[in-house]
Amino acid sequence: MTSTVTTAAPTTATTNNLTTSTIASAGDDIQKFVAADFAGRQAMLNNWTGTSQSYDKLVELINKDELYRDDAGNVYTLENTDQLYRYPAHTLVSNWPSDLNQVTLNNALRSALTLGQTKAKLKSDDASERLKAVDILADNIATLDKKTVADIYANEKDSTVKAALAQLQARMDLQSGDEMTQIAALKTLASSNSPDVLADIEAMAKQTSHSPELKQALQTTQDKVKSRIKASEWTGHVFSGFSTASILLLAALGLAITYGLLGVINMAHGELIMIGAYTTYVVQSFFKSHLAGYVDWYMLAAIPLAFLVSAVIGMIIERVVIRPLYGRQLETLLATFGVSLILMQLVRMIFGAQNVEVSNISWLSGAVALTPSLMLPYNRIAIIGFTIIVLLLLVFLLKYTRFGLFVRAVTQNRQMARAVGIRSARVDMMAFGLGSGLAGLAGCALAQVGNVGPDLGQNYIIDAFLVVVVGGVGQIWGAVLAALGLGVSGTVLEIGMGAVIAKIILLVLVVLFIQKRPQGLFALKGRFVE
Repeated sequence: MTSTVTTAAPTTATTNNLTTSTIASAGDDIQKFVAADFAGRQAMLNNWTGTSQSYDKLVELINKDELYRDDAGNVYTLENTDQLYRYPAHTLVSNWPSDLNQVTLNNALRSALTLGQTKAKLKSDDASERLKAVDILADNIATLDKKTVADIYANEKDSTVKAALAQLQARMDLQSGDEMTQIAALKTLASSNSPDVLADIEAMAKQTSHSPELKQALQTTQDKVKSRIKASEWTGHVFSGFSTASILLLAALGLAITYGLLGVINMAHGELIMIGAYTTYVVQSFFKSHLAGYVDWYMLAAIPLAFLVSAVIGMIIERVVIRPLYGRQLETLLATFGVSLILMQLVRMIFGAQNVEVSNISWLSGAVALTPSLMLPYNRIAIIGFTIIVLLLLVFLLKYTRFGLFVRAVTQNRQMARAVGIRSARVDMMAFGLGSGLAGLAGCALAQVGNVGPDLGQNYIIDAFLVVVVGGVGQIWGAVLAALGLGVSGTVLEIGMGAVIAKIILLVLVVLFIQKRPQGLFALKGRFVE
């Protein structure tokens, strides 16, 4: 190696071989790519010897402008615009190098990067990776050669990937100029629900030189593709409604317990949600600073801590503020409203008035692509699953544990529960803590779908009260049905009427419902209630 480097005047080919052999001796594929010159990088992209996962990582870093190097050849990644990490160790760099430079590509290398990513995925034994390669080809259809696509189609064995390649071939045939080929392509494309396919058909339909047969085929295919895309869009809207409903349910579960048991209108419930969100932010910051290698798992610590912090603060509020005011709902409403203002101001003093960002963990980033026009985000799916788990645990706690028996007894008949030896004051405090902890879990979930700020809880407190009132005071399953109804109907109404009008209509419907059924969907039973 040393003797080769000291050769007096190497040719261009020798220099390229030199670069490749030099960088091959150390580092992973991305480090080799960064260390190479223009010709070496182009050679690596045209013949990627690493895994398709390493290629995907390179594409992601380049597209996000996160890949950097210094003059010594060390490689870095920049995250959140202000955190520099050594690559691949992912160790935080406190003193940034003065010679730090971003790794950028010219147009030629970017084209090679895209085509090279496709080649790497097409070699994969995983059909889903090859399907991703077809999607990349579809995004660069103008640069494709029909024979290349036909060869890929002939060698493909998986039926799903083969169907995607058939759609790609049909899109290319649509531009062929031969009418019979175009009509045959339209028959294939009629089963598509891709917005890109619809755009191709609409662009072709605007032309006036087509024969009646081709015009009819274009119109028929356009209608079919539109209906498929519309169905996918409405499926996405319904999923969004379920996601909103799960967030509402998380926010309302704790309120259903405290309002049903104590009869307290807790206006600070939204701030307990906010505290859970800020606890998540603090845990994430701690992991980034001290446990950078495990930052993708910070949620495992954030979930129990968000519950505990909100629960402890809730029990303090119950003991200090609410307990002296039992039976005086107006006073408790005003007192808890004052507590909410105090909590918001404390958060502003500690964290500032600006929103803070809680980053999605990597394995919850992205989405499931059920169709080209239907993407289900992983974080929303995770929130729905998390809500179901919390709901089942809560039902188990209230139905099958001694604590749950005490809560139900105090809720139905407080005097009789005291008469048989139940310490109702302690049950009140523990139940209020449980409801507050559930609010903290809601804040933990909300931190994954939006920014965290001092006013976070105010956006959900009214809707949470609506869920409790419509579902029935203290009724868990009533809250579930009310959250589903309000979440899905609110999302659907927003699509056609806008957020403001949808909210007004929803409130009017709730008022009419309460007039007809004041006790909600499920009435609380017991002598005390009667």
